[in-house]
Amino acid sequence: MKTFETNNAHETFLLGEKIGKEAKSGAVIALIGDLGCGKTVLTKGIAAGLGIKEVVSSPTFVILQGYESGRLPLYHFDVYRVSDVREMDETGYFEYVYGDGVTLIEWANLIEEILPAEYMRIEIKKDLDKGFDYRRINVRYP
Repeated sequence: MKTFETNNAHETFLLGEKIGKEAKSGAVIALIGDLGCGKTVLTKGIAAGLGIKEVVSSPTFVILQGYESGRLPLYHFDVYRVSDVREMDETGYFEYVYGDGVTLIEWANLIEEILPAEYMRIEIKKDLDKGFDYRRINVRYP
């Protein structure tokens, strides 16, 4: 596991961009953190690192947003509103997770029992004692 510290949204974006540039086909990235901790900012960076040109936003109300314009497609799930993991079948979740793109899942801890055996786990935490925009980002590589 590696720990990174960022002090503003731009640094969080740049970390995401680095992760996106290194991402391989079939990668699954599980994002975990409280509301407003920077999951979407990190996701935008990952998308940029993949070369995605579309505007990236959190798919909170649609659960899945796909982006195809990069060197690999990005399948961005936000499972915050999923009340039962069986709902994920309706989204095509397993086809994406075991496909050739990069699958990124915000609030992945809510569906932990259906995550693949190997995935990158990223936990983002605030520490207001270190500043409003400070983030500690723990990355566990598969």
